[in-house]
Amino acid sequence: MPEISIAERAGVAADGRPRPTEDYVAVLDQAVLVLDGATSPSPELPSGGWYAGLLVRRLSTELRTHPREDLGVALANAIGALAREHDLLPGRSPSSTVSMLRWDESEVEALVLADSPVVAFGRFGTDPVSDDRLVSLRGGGLLQTGADVRRRRNAEDGFWVAEAEPAAAYKAVRRVWPRADVEAVLIATDGVAIGVDEYGLFDWPEVLRRARHDGPAAVLDAVRAAEEQDPGCVRWPRAKRHDDQALVLADFE
Repeated sequence: MPEISIAERAGVAADGRPRPTEDYVAVLDQAVLVLDGATSPSPELPSGGWYAGLLVRRLSTELRTHPREDLGVALANAIGALAREHDLLPGRSPSSTVSMLRWDESEVEALVLADSPVVAFGRFGTDPVSDDRLVSLRGGGLLQTGADVRRRRNAEDGFWVAEAEPAAAYKAVRRVWPRADVEAVLIATDGVAIGVDEYGLFDWPEVLRRARHDGPAAVLDAVRAAEEQDPGCVRWPRAKRHDDQALVLADFE
């Protein structure tokens, strides 16, 4: 069993007001799940946090019941069961990112759906497992409106996320490493990964060093401190001043 360290912090709503976090972390016997609820496409729908909270519990049950089940199958089953239970329809449902880490005596495996990366460190160096489709679409100016997001969500020319379409689970980015080669793994929601990908505060090896030396919360502190210096979201344009943050360190050494 690796040593698991977790730091979480709520962000603010788009209007700047405090609200509960919509990030969720679950630690199982041989797995860690990290979900980040997305903003719903319509104010009439339940929040992404509502959906992520239900999905993390459903997915945890699936993996406890079938601990060796393929991660894509487990996620597809959980998405489908939740859609049936709550009458969720593709394109008319809240959604969530999903990142999964699982290990046994011989392997460590990761699954990433949407923009919460899993970053492994070991004999192979640094290996980020990231789903860049959403970032690429944003960078290309293809997600300017809510209609753009709805049109490209869970579409071949768009991005994939956990919602009401089980097939999205099979579009996730996957990786497997020999257990003996893995030293540590980080799992981050985009409220933390932004410190690497957009703010340039540090690279992933530095995130690992800080998380090991000072604890994962120190990484969250550094991202928040940078955002406090840009309260108007001018230097780093973003939808809200502070996003929810979750960072997990699984230290296999």
